[in-house]
Amino acid sequence: MGKPTWRTALSDRIPGGRDGRRMLTVTFVDRIGSGLWGATATLYFTYAAGLGTAEIGVLLAVSGSVGIAGPPLGGLLADRVPLRPLLIIVQLVRAVASLALLTTTDLGLLLAITSVGSLGDRAASVLTKLYATRVAGPERVRYQAISRTAMNVGWAVGGLAAAAALTGGTVTVYRWLLIGDALSFLASALFTLGCAEPPSAARIAAKSTSAPGEPAASAPGEPAPGEPAPGEPAPGEPAPSESAPSDPAPAPGKATAPNPWRDRRYLTYTAGEAVLFLDDSVFKVGLPLWAVTATSAPHQLVPLLLVLNNVLVVLFQVPFARFGATPHTARTSLWPLAGAFLLGGAALAASTVGAPWLAAVTLVLAATAFTVAEMLHATISWELSVVLAPPTAQGAYLGVHGLAQAVQRSAGPLAVTAAIAAGPLGWLGLGAGLAAMCGAQHHLVRDRGDGALSVAPVTVSEH
Repeated sequence: MGKPTWRTALSDRIPGGRDGRRMLTVTFVDRIGSGLWGATATLYFTYAAGLGTAEIGVLLAVSGSVGIAGPPLGGLLADRVPLRPLLIIVQLVRAVASLALLTTTDLGLLLAITSVGSLGDRAASVLTKLYATRVAGPERVRYQAISRTAMNVGWAVGGLAAAAALTGGTVTVYRWLLIGDALSFLASALFTLGCAEPPSAARIAAKSTSAPGEPAASAPGEPAPGEPAPGEPAPGEPAPSESAPSDPAPAPGKATAPNPWRDRRYLTYTAGEAVLFLDDSVFKVGLPLWAVTATSAPHQLVPLLLVLNNVLVVLFQVPFARFGATPHTARTSLWPLAGAFLLGGAALAASTVGAPWLAAVTLVLAATAFTVAEMLHATISWELSVVLAPPTAQGAYLGVHGLAQAVQRSAGPLAVTAAIAAGPLGWLGLGAGLAAMCGAQHHLVRDRGDGALSVAPVTVSEH
């Protein structure tokens, strides 16, 4: 047998097999389009659509609010219908919405179109995460790290392409960049078409309940065909001596799927996640505004801080996967996450003191600390959001968890600008508040003896 090539070795390091690799391609292509549109959206609405600043603000606020419904809606549907065609439909809806923006300059129609696009964007995010969770199985945290690396590289490629195209500065360029965004969604749909449908615990459970056409029940005291004999564990289930619950299972016909909206622990966890995702608003709003309005650092440093964030994530997100390798490791990693938030807030507070070079150094330190927090939290969040969700309602639960990022995108800029208005003490308070939330989450997700943090739920059959 010949030695494996570097390409084979690289493929073996990506969890999920062929479908996992194809979904990484989908993620990369999708983010190229997002990079194109993210760098162009405001310019397009200003110069191509002819909207004023206030109208653009209303447009983005309304569409962002509508988009909050995307994650729970997408997750709920994913537990009831096949995931692959659902993801394809969502990608096509996003493509149609992008192209529809080219057809009108009416504010009402633009509101409707961008709202549909925002709904699709947020739904696609949770559906892609759910697909990765199912195909990667126990290696989902490593897959998440590789996926985030692909996202950042895609964003960078799209942003650089947009920057190069925008040197033309014409309305035609803005329209072509929007078309490029739509084409990225079409390409993502085509790549998804080549993926297999991943196993779904929720749909398998639904099919296992009594339904017309099923084999007749066996005689009393006799196991049904394909079922284990009494007292024997089912294939893939732990023996009674292991951590499996001893309570008898409910009758198949009476079993109902867990409801995340009635799970106070998961809802509280999701609310805490919305706070911990504030690092996103710190980078998009806080750092740029603070650097140019409150420090003596050169303004040219601002884009370099964003580049630093991107480079660090690409280089270190995969190694950081070790901090979420198991549920207990993820829970323990909340403490270094708290330290990173504290350091970032303190560095921003200190950046107002001293010469420009000192301001620049403290801003770089703050950017590094918040990037470390971003990578740690991404790993921790992925693992805990999955392990706290019952396998039979994984889509619905992850959809609810997706609300955390959606809410943060809407409320996060307000929280960050409030910290800026409060001055250095505002940043110290923000860092301390985020650290305190890490402690609260650490307490919330402790093992309560229900096995939720003992064994990661099996989300895919072993390959």
